[in-house]
Amino acid sequence: MHCKDIKMKKSISMKLIEIYLILALIVITYSSAIPKPGEDKKNRVHEQKLSEAEHEHEGEHNPDYDHEAFLGKDEAKTFDQLTPEESKERLGIIVGKIDKDGDGKITEQELRDWIQYVQKRYIITDTDRMWKDHDVESDKLSWSSYKKRTYGSEDDPTDEDSSTFSYKDMIERDERRWKAADKDGDGYLNKEEFADFLHPEEAEHMRDIVVKETMEDIDKDKDGFISLEEYIADIYDEEDDDPDTVQDEENLHAGTPDWVQSEKDQFINHRDKNMDGKLDQEEVKAWVIPEDYDHSSAEALHLVNACDDNKDGKLSKEEILEHYDLFVGSQATDFGEALTRHDEF
Repeated sequence: MHCKDIKMKKSISMKLIEIYLILALIVITYSSAIPKPGEDKKNRVHEQKLSEAEHEHEGEHNPDYDHEAFLGKDEAKTFDQLTPEESKERLGIIVGKIDKDGDGKITEQELRDWIQYVQKRYIITDTDRMWKDHDVESDKLSWSSYKKRTYGSEDDPTDEDSSTFSYKDMIERDERRWKAADKDGDGYLNKEEFADFLHPEEAEHMRDIVVKETMEDIDKDKDGFISLEEYIADIYDEEDDDPDTVQDEENLHAGTPDWVQSEKDQFINHRDKNMDGKLDQEEVKAWVIPEDYDHSSAEALHLVNACDDNKDGKLSKEEILEHYDLFVGSQATDFGEALTRHDEF
C-alpha cells in the first residue's frame, strides 16, 4: 500500500462500484518513489471504495462525479488543459479502438469490454511500477523488505524507541493486508499477490479487508459502527464550501449543499438497513461491495443511454463526439490518460 491518499470531498451521491471498484472505481495516482508514511491520510482503498457503489440516483447523473471519480483529480486537471477540439480528435481515435468489428457503431458490449480492458491495464501498469520500486528476490517480495522500503526501517513498530513507532497503526494495517494477500502463507508476495495487496478491491478474497479498512477510516469514535455524522464528515468539509454559494447566515447554519442532504437521505433510507441510526459491518459491505453489481456494465449502459441520440441502441462516432464532455469523464477513456498519452494512439 502506498502511503498517500487524497480525501474525497465531492459528492458521492451517484457512486459506481467504487471503482474501483470499484471503483470504485476513485483512482489514486502514484509517483515513482514511495512517499513518507506520515503523508498518508487514509489509504487507496478508502478512495476507491466510493467509486462504484451507485451510479444513478433518482434518475440523474452527476458529471462532476464522472470527472472526479473516474478521471481522478490529477487526470482531470490534465484533461482541462486540452481544448474541445483536441479532446474530440483524440477521443475519435479511441472510438476506432473500441469498435472491434469495424461497423462504425459502438455497442454496449464493446463499451463494456473496453472499460474492463482499461481497468485491468491500469492495475497491471500500477503494479509493474510499484514492483520495480522494491527489492524483489527470486520473483518474490518479503514483508521485511517492503516495510523497510516503505517505512524506512525493519524495526519493531511496537517498540517506543523504534524509528517506526509513530507509524505503528499503519504498519499493522499494512501487515494485516499483506497476510490476506499472501495466498500460500509463505510470508512473501509474488507479483500477482502484490497486485491483490495494492488493489484489494479487485480480489474476491480481499473484500473483507476492504470493508474493514473502510470501517476504520470512517469510524472516528472507534465504536465499531459508522454514524450518520461520521458518514457525512468523511465526504463533506464545511471549510471547503464556496462562500459565494452561501446566501445568508440562515443558509450557512441550516442549509448544507443539496448533495450533502441527498447523502443523508441515502444513509437513512438505503444504507442503514436495520434503521438503527448507524452502519454495521454488513451494511458497510452492502454499500461498498454490493452483490451482483458489474460496474463496467453499469457504466457502459449509462454511456449508451446518455449519448444515443437516435435511440438505436448503439453509439456512432458522431454521437460520442457530440457528448465528448461526458465520455471523457468515464472509464472508457482510461481515466482520461488515453486522451493525453501518445502511445495509446
